[in-house]
Amino acid sequence: MKPQKNTSHQYLTLYKPYGMLSQFTAEAPGQSTLADWQPPLPKGVYPVGRLDKDSEGLLLLTDDARLNERLLHPRFGHRRTYRVQVEGIPTTEALEGLRHGVSIKTDKGVYTTLPAEVALLTEAPKVPERVPPVRFRAAIPTSWLDITLTEGKNRQVRKMCAAVGFPVLRLIRIRMEELELGGLLPGEQKSWEREEIWRLLKM
Repeated sequence: MKPQKNTSHQYLTLYKPYGMLSQFTAEAPGQSTLADWQPPLPKGVYPVGRLDKDSEGLLLLTDDARLNERLLHPRFGHRRTYRVQVEGIPTTEALEGLRHGVSIKTDKGVYTTLPAEVALLTEAPKVPERVPPVRFRAAIPTSWLDITLTEGKNRQVRKMCAAVGFPVLRLIRIRMEELELGGLLPGEQKSWEREEIWRLLKM
């Protein structure tokens, strides 16, 4: 599907930092939200999907309601890739469980996740320092996974990893279809043209 002609919309990608809500209104006093972003975000844009407060990385904002509808509707199954640091070194059985689907709890009951792409990274990736830093347990190693989903249940990646016995320590969304976080650092943003965003998101 091609974007509509003769329209003027804004498209931004952000590296949402750890601890910030991916919304403009706080849910409790003292919470950091997109309203605190500097420089201030343009009026009228809103996030397409969300990252929970404890997650980081790629967040798309736009005032294009048509793009928002297309990207979030379950029937389109757009790919989202997360770089995930877990406690321990996942076994082959655990990795296969993530790939084939595991049972997680949702607000509508127990749900079996759709098949996912999961890769165990052979070395730690270069990622920005987190503020505050992750708390490690000295006696337990950590490892990194790339996990690609085509669905977006609340805190799904965290629940999936916990279900196979490897809790998430850090979670960074790095890609939506072919739209990548790239070289953005926490708190940075990038503007896009309409045609490029629609192409990268495979609309």
